[in-house]
Amino acid sequence: MDSELARDRALDAAEKLFYGRGIQSVGMDAIRSTSGVSLKRLYQLFPAKEQLVEAYLDRRDVVWRQRLAEHVDRHTDPRERILSVFDWLREWFQEPDFRGCAWINSYGELGATSPRVLARVRAHKQAFKAYLAGLVADAGLPEPLGGGLYLLAEGAMVTAGIEGTAEPAAEAGRAAGLLLEAYR
Repeated sequence: MDSELARDRALDAAEKLFYGRGIQSVGMDAIRSTSGVSLKRLYQLFPAKEQLVEAYLDRRDVVWRQRLAEHVDRHTDPRERILSVFDWLREWFQEPDFRGCAWINSYGELGATSPRVLARVRAHKQAFKAYLAGLVADAGLPEPLGGGLYLLAEGAMVTAGIEGTAEPAAEAGRAAGLLLEAYR
């Protein structure tokens, strides 16, 4: 098995297991069993589990932000683009395997002990916040609104993960709509 295929299989397994069961509860043996990549090969690709966690978060970040942008880009009205973020969150929360935000979950498990994982979490959250700030700027709205929208979205992610429902996205979307109206 070539390196790229082995890496993809390992990351597919990591995504499924880390996101579904938690990082600390999943050992490299479980990654081996799920991926079909030998333990020796896994450690050649990822000499430490922390490196596998970083690669998992990096790959998930690219996919997550791409899916969000594709959804938002279906809209042309700047205010609709902002509100569509919350529609996308609702769709994400309704996915059968939704278990909260992978970065918040990773922070909860490893943020205090892994500066490298903490850096990935912070980078993802900063990129999301900057994305929302860009949408706000494109709509000609005051800069502070971006921070409020970010907090609404993040709160919806945490609440949806805990409650197991997509309703927090709808509630946050309604609150975002009220904020947009207040700035009209």
